[in-house]
Amino acid sequence: MEKLIFEAGEGGPAEFYILEETKLGGVSYLLVTEEEEGDGEAFILKDVSTPEDTEALYEAVEDETELGAVAAVFESILEDIEFTGME
Repeated sequence: MEKLIFEAGEGGPAEFYILEETKLGGVSYLLVTEEEEGDGEAFILKDVSTPEDTEALYEAVEDETELGAVAAVFESILEDIEFTGME
């Protein structure tokens, strides 16, 4: 599993393992977790980079409609994953 280190604005770098990636409506999304193995909390990150950016920029998806749509795509790709706690 690929591990990436993200430079967070506050609190220093954050390490995540990429579970899957997909594109929806031309936008790239990553499904990441802090745990390499086992059940853990997962996050969906959205690529918000512009062509002028030299590195990819990601932010957590917070819009409930967008989050639900992307989560459904990841659930269909990964048969052994189920999102809980989404309202």
